[in-house]
Amino acid sequence: MNEIMNALLEAIHLLVTLDLEVMEITIRTLYISITSTFIAALIAVPIGGYIHFRKFRGKRTVINIIQTLYSIPTVLVGLLVFLLISSQGPLGSLGLLFTPGGMILGQTILVLPIVTGFTILALNGVKDEIRDLCISLGATEFQTIKTIMHEAKYALLGAIILGFGRAISEVGVALMIGGNIRGHTRVITTTMSLETSKGNIELSIALGIILLAIALFINLILNYFQEK
Repeated sequence: MNEIMNALLEAIHLLVTLDLEVMEITIRTLYISITSTFIAALIAVPIGGYIHFRKFRGKRTVINIIQTLYSIPTVLVGLLVFLLISSQGPLGSLGLLFTPGGMILGQTILVLPIVTGFTILALNGVKDEIRDLCISLGATEFQTIKTIMHEAKYALLGAIILGFGRAISEVGVALMIGGNIRGHTRVITTTMSLETSKGNIELSIALGIILLAIALFINLILNYFQEK
Protein backbone atom coordinates (compact mmCIF):
# COMPACT_ATOMS: atom_id res chain seq x y z
CA MET A 1 0.00 0.00 0.00
CA ASN A 2 2.85 2.37 0.87
CA GLU A 3 4.44 1.68 -2.50
CA ILE A 4 1.24 2.68 -4.25
CA MET A 5 0.95 5.88 -2.21
CA ASN A 6 4.59 6.76 -2.89
CA ALA A 7 4.08 6.12 -6.59
CA LEU A 8 0.95 8.29 -6.57
CA LEU A 9 2.77 11.14 -4.81
CA GLU A 10 5.67 10.91 -7.25
CA ALA A 11 3.20 10.93 -10.15
CA ILE A 12 1.57 14.09 -8.77
CA HIS A 13 5.04 15.64 -8.45
CA LEU A 14 5.73 14.87 -12.13
CA LEU A 15 2.47 16.57 -13.09
CA VAL A 16 2.84 19.62 -10.83
CA THR A 17 6.41 20.27 -11.97
CA LEU A 18 5.40 19.85 -15.62
CA ASP A 19 7.96 17.12 -16.18
CA LEU A 20 9.37 17.55 -19.69
CA GLU A 21 8.96 13.90 -20.69
CA VAL A 22 5.36 13.79 -19.48
CA MET A 23 4.51 17.02 -21.31
CA GLU A 24 6.25 15.88 -24.49
CA ILE A 25 4.37 12.58 -24.56
CA THR A 26 1.05 14.29 -23.81
CA ILE A 27 1.48 16.91 -26.55
CA ARG A 28 2.46 14.24 -29.09
CA THR A 29 -0.53 12.12 -28.10
CA LEU A 30 -2.93 15.04 -28.53
CA TYR A 31 -1.37 16.04 -31.86
CA ILE A 32 -1.68 12.57 -33.36
CA SER A 33 -5.20 11.94 -32.01
CA ILE A 34 -6.60 15.36 -32.96
CA THR A 35 -5.09 15.22 -36.46
CA SER A 36 -6.35 11.71 -37.16
CA THR A 37 -9.84 12.59 -35.86
CA PHE A 38 -9.93 15.76 -37.98
CA ILE A 39 -8.98 13.85 -41.15
CA ALA A 40 -11.46 11.09 -40.33
CA ALA A 41 -14.23 13.66 -39.82
CA LEU A 42 -13.49 15.27 -43.21
CA ILE A 43 -13.98 11.87 -44.84
CA ALA A 44 -16.63 10.28 -42.64
CA VAL A 45 -19.20 13.08 -42.35
CA PRO A 46 -19.75 13.40 -46.14
CA ILE A 47 -19.87 9.59 -46.47
CA GLY A 48 -22.36 9.33 -43.60
CA GLY A 49 -24.41 12.12 -45.16
CA TYR A 50 -24.42 10.40 -48.55
CA ILE A 51 -25.55 7.11 -47.03
CA HIS A 52 -28.32 8.86 -45.09
CA PHE A 53 -29.70 11.03 -47.88
CA ARG A 54 -29.45 8.52 -50.74
CA LYS A 55 -31.52 5.43 -51.36
CA PHE A 56 -29.66 2.50 -52.87
CA ARG A 57 -29.71 -1.27 -52.83
CA GLY A 58 -27.83 -2.78 -49.91
CA LYS A 59 -28.00 0.37 -47.80
CA ARG A 60 -28.96 -1.57 -44.65
CA THR A 61 -26.09 -4.00 -45.25
CA VAL A 62 -23.60 -1.13 -45.61
CA ILE A 63 -24.80 0.37 -42.32
CA ASN A 64 -24.51 -3.01 -40.60
CA ILE A 65 -20.93 -3.39 -41.84
CA ILE A 66 -20.03 0.11 -40.60
CA GLN A 67 -21.53 -0.62 -37.19
CA THR A 68 -19.66 -3.93 -37.01
CA LEU A 69 -16.41 -2.08 -37.62
CA TYR A 70 -16.96 0.00 -34.46
CA SER A 71 -15.36 -2.80 -32.47
CA ILE A 72 -12.65 -3.81 -34.90
CA PRO A 73 -9.55 -4.77 -32.86
CA THR A 74 -6.91 -2.07 -32.93
CA VAL A 75 -4.18 -4.65 -33.46
CA LEU A 76 -5.96 -5.80 -36.64
CA VAL A 77 -5.99 -2.24 -37.99
CA GLY A 78 -2.35 -1.96 -36.94
CA LEU A 79 -1.50 -5.14 -38.85
CA LEU A 80 -3.29 -4.00 -42.02
CA VAL A 81 -1.63 -0.57 -41.96
CA PHE A 82 1.73 -2.20 -41.21
CA LEU A 83 1.37 -4.35 -44.33
CA LEU A 84 0.46 -1.26 -46.35
CA ILE A 85 3.35 0.96 -45.28
CA SER A 86 6.11 -1.55 -44.60
CA SER A 87 9.05 -1.48 -46.98
CA GLN A 88 7.50 -4.29 -49.04
CA GLY A 89 3.99 -2.80 -48.97
CA PRO A 90 2.28 -0.71 -51.68
CA LEU A 91 2.85 2.50 -49.67
CA GLY A 92 6.30 1.56 -48.43
CA SER A 93 7.98 4.27 -50.51
CA LEU A 94 6.29 6.94 -48.38
CA GLY A 95 8.43 5.99 -45.38
CA LEU A 96 5.54 6.20 -42.91
CA LEU A 97 6.43 3.21 -40.78
CA PHE A 98 7.54 4.15 -37.24
CA THR A 99 6.59 7.79 -37.76
CA PRO A 100 3.79 9.99 -36.36
CA GLY A 101 2.42 10.20 -39.92
CA GLY A 102 1.95 6.44 -40.02
CA MET A 103 0.24 6.52 -36.63
CA ILE A 104 -2.12 9.24 -37.89
CA LEU A 105 -2.96 7.08 -40.91
CA GLY A 106 -3.71 4.08 -38.69
CA GLN A 107 -5.83 6.01 -36.21
CA THR A 108 -7.73 7.69 -39.05
CA ILE A 109 -8.71 4.27 -40.40
CA LEU A 110 -9.64 3.16 -36.88
CA VAL A 111 -11.88 6.17 -36.26
CA LEU A 112 -13.60 6.29 -39.67
CA PRO A 113 -16.36 3.70 -38.97
CA ILE A 114 -17.35 5.32 -35.67
CA VAL A 115 -17.68 8.84 -37.06
CA THR A 116 -19.46 7.57 -40.18
CA GLY A 117 -21.93 5.43 -38.23
CA PHE A 118 -22.74 8.10 -35.68
CA THR A 119 -23.09 10.70 -38.45
CA ILE A 120 -25.85 8.51 -39.92
CA LEU A 121 -27.46 8.19 -36.48
CA ALA A 122 -27.23 11.96 -35.96
CA LEU A 123 -28.98 12.66 -39.24
CA ASN A 124 -31.61 10.00 -38.52
CA GLY A 125 -32.40 11.92 -35.34
CA VAL A 126 -33.61 14.98 -37.25
CA LYS A 127 -37.39 15.01 -37.43
CA ASP A 128 -39.01 14.32 -40.82
CA GLU A 129 -41.12 17.46 -40.39
CA ILE A 130 -38.04 19.60 -41.00
CA ARG A 131 -37.38 17.93 -44.34
CA ASP A 132 -41.07 18.22 -45.27
CA LEU A 133 -41.09 21.89 -44.27
CA CYS A 134 -38.05 22.61 -46.44
CA ILE A 135 -39.65 20.91 -49.43
CA SER A 136 -42.98 22.70 -48.90
CA LEU A 137 -41.13 26.05 -48.83
CA GLY A 138 -39.57 25.24 -52.18
CA ALA A 139 -36.03 24.61 -50.93
CA THR A 140 -33.63 22.89 -53.30
CA GLU A 141 -32.14 19.51 -52.43
CA PHE A 142 -28.87 21.18 -51.41
CA GLN A 143 -30.71 23.68 -49.18
CA THR A 144 -32.69 20.85 -47.58
CA ILE A 145 -29.55 18.84 -46.84
CA LYS A 146 -27.84 21.95 -45.46
CA THR A 147 -30.78 22.62 -43.14
CA ILE A 148 -30.86 19.02 -41.86
CA MET A 149 -27.08 19.03 -41.30
CA HIS A 150 -27.43 22.27 -39.36
CA GLU A 151 -30.18 20.79 -37.19
CA ALA A 152 -27.94 17.82 -36.40
CA LYS A 153 -24.78 19.85 -35.75
CA TYR A 154 -24.51 19.04 -32.05
CA ALA A 155 -25.04 15.34 -32.63
CA LEU A 156 -22.43 15.48 -35.41
CA LEU A 157 -19.96 17.10 -33.02
CA GLY A 158 -20.74 14.33 -30.56
CA ALA A 159 -19.86 11.75 -33.23
CA ILE A 160 -16.51 13.44 -33.85
CA ILE A 161 -15.77 13.60 -30.11
CA LEU A 162 -16.51 9.88 -29.81
CA GLY A 163 -14.00 9.28 -32.60
CA PHE A 164 -11.39 11.30 -30.75
CA GLY A 165 -12.00 9.22 -27.62
CA ARG A 166 -11.39 6.06 -29.62
CA ALA A 167 -8.18 7.46 -31.12
CA ILE A 168 -6.57 8.72 -27.94
CA SER A 169 -7.24 5.58 -25.92
CA GLU A 170 -6.07 2.96 -28.41
CA VAL A 171 -2.72 1.20 -28.06
CA GLY A 172 -2.54 -1.42 -30.82
CA VAL A 173 -2.04 0.91 -33.79
CA ALA A 174 0.28 3.24 -31.88
CA LEU A 175 2.50 0.34 -30.83
CA MET A 176 2.60 -1.56 -34.12
CA ILE A 177 2.92 1.45 -36.44
CA GLY A 178 4.78 3.87 -34.19
CA GLY A 179 7.11 1.37 -32.56
CA ASN A 180 7.06 3.29 -29.25
CA ILE A 181 10.29 5.13 -30.07
CA ARG A 182 11.31 7.52 -27.29
CA GLY A 183 11.16 11.17 -28.32
CA HIS A 184 9.62 10.30 -31.69
CA THR A 185 6.51 8.12 -31.61
CA ARG A 186 5.95 7.38 -27.94
CA VAL A 187 2.42 8.29 -26.78
CA ILE A 188 0.55 7.97 -23.48
CA THR A 189 -0.86 4.47 -23.91
CA THR A 190 2.33 2.88 -25.26
CA THR A 191 4.44 4.58 -22.60
CA MET A 192 2.16 3.31 -19.84
CA SER A 193 2.42 -0.22 -21.20
CA LEU A 194 6.21 -0.08 -21.44
CA GLU A 195 6.94 1.70 -18.16
CA THR A 196 4.61 -0.57 -16.18
CA SER A 197 6.45 -3.61 -17.50
CA LYS A 198 9.74 -1.97 -16.40
CA GLY A 199 8.39 -1.20 -12.93
CA ASN A 200 8.35 2.58 -13.43
CA ILE A 201 4.92 2.90 -11.87
CA GLU A 202 5.23 6.64 -11.10
CA LEU A 203 5.38 7.68 -14.76
CA SER A 204 2.59 5.24 -15.65
CA ILE A 205 0.32 6.67 -12.96
CA ALA A 206 1.09 10.27 -14.00
CA LEU A 207 0.20 9.48 -17.60
CA GLY A 208 -2.85 7.52 -16.46
CA ILE A 209 -4.10 10.57 -14.56
CA ILE A 210 -3.65 12.71 -17.68
CA LEU A 211 -5.47 10.14 -19.84
CA LEU A 212 -8.29 9.97 -17.30
CA ALA A 213 -8.53 13.77 -17.22
CA ILE A 214 -8.76 13.89 -21.01
CA ALA A 215 -11.46 11.18 -20.95
CA LEU A 216 -13.41 13.17 -18.35
CA PHE A 217 -13.09 16.32 -20.44
CA ILE A 218 -14.34 14.46 -23.51
CA ASN A 219 -17.27 13.05 -21.56
CA LEU A 220 -18.24 16.50 -20.24
CA ILE A 221 -18.18 17.97 -23.74
CA LEU A 222 -20.18 15.02 -25.08
CA ASN A 223 -22.83 15.45 -22.38
CA TYR A 224 -22.98 19.15 -23.13
CA PHE A 225 -23.73 18.54 -26.79
CA GLN A 226 -26.18 15.72 -26.06
CA GLU A 227 -28.24 18.08 -23.93
CA LYS A 228 -28.48 20.59 -26.76
